Amino acid sequence: MRFMFVGDSMTIGRAGDYTWRYRMWQHLGAALGGPFEIVGPRTALYDDGAAGAPAADPAGCQAYAGPDFPGEARRHLAGWGEGWQHMAPLIGPAAGAAGADVLLVSLGLIDLGFYTRADQTAENVRRFVAAARAARPAVRMVLLPVIPNVRARQDAPFAAEVARFNELLAKAVADLTTDASPILLAARPASYDIDHDTYDGTHPNASGEHRIAGEFAAVLHQAWGIGGPYRPAPQP
Repeated sequence: MRFMFVGDSMTIGRAGDYTWRYRMWQHLGAALGGPFEIVGPRTALYDDGAAGAPAADPAGCQAYAGPDFPGEARRHLAGWGEGWQHMAPLIGPAAGAAGADVLLVSLGLIDLGFYTRADQTAENVRRFVAAARAARPAVRMVLLPVIPNVRARQDAPFAAEVARFNELLAKAVADLTTDASPILLAARPASYDIDHDTYDGTHPNASGEHRIAGEFAAVLHQAWGIGGPYRPAPQP
């Protein structure tokens, strides 16, 4: 089974992060009891000069906090500042080339914050799904709702856009899921607190990474019998 992580800055992570991708890789290795692959065209973290790493080549940064995270498990389709509108044209070629079976997708916050309103963002979700299926007709997808960040606390119109998009995302999942290519909507991670689970009001710290990975793991297990309950590995 081949899994592809798709996301924005919360998924790619920056230099010095573990990332929720790392937590999910640990979980799959412990819970699947069989072979699996993490696939995608990219492996890098975003490098903004953190963790003492040079900022000259952000596309090539491999300064992960987990030294046990092997190169082949670092694969993904995620980008700092990239959202649904960026990934919709990329997902078909990426999923097709990698033979992705399951897409684990966390997108939307950057779209609503900088690029598109809720209804436009929801249309890009539909473009993404169509493109993924054109390349992989039986692909499965799990979509995570947007987790409101510190801006949503301070900016009521933005908070309303986030809430509206999450409603539209749920409708898109209900409209688009099929027996051949099912789509699941994950829940917002239980008790996710931006003061406790992020390092800057948006991007997950270790606690937040576990919560996001745990939500994807729960949906995979409960709906499709993939893996098991999420049990965090004893890491920082």
